[in-house]
Amino acid sequence: MQLILHLVLRLVCVTLICLMATVGWVMVDAHRAIEAETTASADRVTRDLANLYWREILWRGGMHKENILPRPDWESLNTLRVISPGVCITVSPGDEAPRRLCSQVEGVGTPAPGWFATIYNAFFGRDASITRPMSIRQPEAGVVTTSADPGAAVRQTWRQVTIVLGVAASMAIGICLLAAIAIVHALGPGRTIVAGLRRLEKGDYGYRLPAYGAAEFGHIARAVNDLTDRLARTTAERVALTKRLFEVQEEERRALARDLHDEFGQCLTATLAFAGSIEAGAAADRADLADDARSITRVAKRMMSTLREALARLRSQDLDELGLETSLAQLVAGWNAQTAPKAVFHLDLSGDLAGVPRAIAMSIYRIAQECLTNAVRHGKPSDVYLRVARTAPDGGAVALVVEDNGGGDPARIKVATGHGILGIRERIAASGGSLAIGRAARGVRICATIPLLAPGPAPTLAAGLS
Repeated sequence: MQLILHLVLRLVCVTLICLMATVGWVMVDAHRAIEAETTASADRVTRDLANLYWREILWRGGMHKENILPRPDWESLNTLRVISPGVCITVSPGDEAPRRLCSQVEGVGTPAPGWFATIYNAFFGRDASITRPMSIRQPEAGVVTTSADPGAAVRQTWRQVTIVLGVAASMAIGICLLAAIAIVHALGPGRTIVAGLRRLEKGDYGYRLPAYGAAEFGHIARAVNDLTDRLARTTAERVALTKRLFEVQEEERRALARDLHDEFGQCLTATLAFAGSIEAGAAADRADLADDARSITRVAKRMMSTLREALARLRSQDLDELGLETSLAQLVAGWNAQTAPKAVFHLDLSGDLAGVPRAIAMSIYRIAQECLTNAVRHGKPSDVYLRVARTAPDGGAVALVVEDNGGGDPARIKVATGHGILGIRERIAASGGSLAIGRAARGVRICATIPLLAPGPAPTLAAGLS
């Protein structure tokens, strides 16, 4: 999950928790307000009833002979005026039947949903009743009981919750949007840093991250730029070392080829001459001696053939003498001259290859050698195509493509543990080129591109040879 989305989701969760806490606080406050209104209504009704009784006693003289209680008309608008909306009173005068009077419920608010009423009743239950004596001087006069109507309590709480929740939700949505915009803006440098790391991964060591105002991103940018500098120096040193190693390798190959040709070649030639002399000088009764001489001759010739193949692989001075085109032609001709495997090797050259620098020409020749060997080693092709092209006479790049129909698996070649593909990759990396191993129509396709000037991308060079 992206960091921005993760932070926004966290912000939304925190906002929802705050809204739930707000709803809970509003419900508790509304419940306390209802209890306060109920108590206040009880006090007001008791006080008004006491005043009403005293007025009846003084003005009308209405008295019970037994209890000396007046009979006032208390069920009036004056009594309803002192009762808070949604509150009910029950008057129990002496031994008479209790009478109940409720203030208006409709004015409290709209009916609450059933689920809200269930939640409210589950948390708070029924509101407690408040009981007051009708007269402190005459307790036997009766009592006044005040309680909140259950439906009115739920209505009043639902009304306050909707009002507060509407305002809070609007503010929360606005805060979330502004915070999300601020988060996106604050984390904007992260995309630039990731893009810079991607370019660094592709080998673009010249790119540098800009300076940022935020200290954290500034530290990251400086660390990435320092890492880029170190990687650039390390890569340059590695490329120079790799080039020098390949030069030393070619020098060792030339020295080894020279020693093999001068020492082993002469020894094998002398062996052939001695074997021929032994065979020619063997007496008629020494047929076994003649047979041994012929065996030595056959072994020596086989060793000479093996030596010539080894010299062909080791020697590179032909590039200086014959050039890249002729050397590649001889390489393909050598493969076609072999008796096994039965595969036909095709060569396609285009562009001016004569002006290719010797180091790059040597790399092209060695890559072609290894690719042709892999085509036979990792499959059973009947046709192998070698295409080498220079894209531009002035600079440009040299693209090499080897394609076969041997049914090989490109994945196995990519993960092969041998030194062939590793050597190809090192040669191409030292020259600033690129290598692609993929599937052909019925086999494997290897594309290598080596720039002739400063290392640079050339993604379409090898593709144009397909």
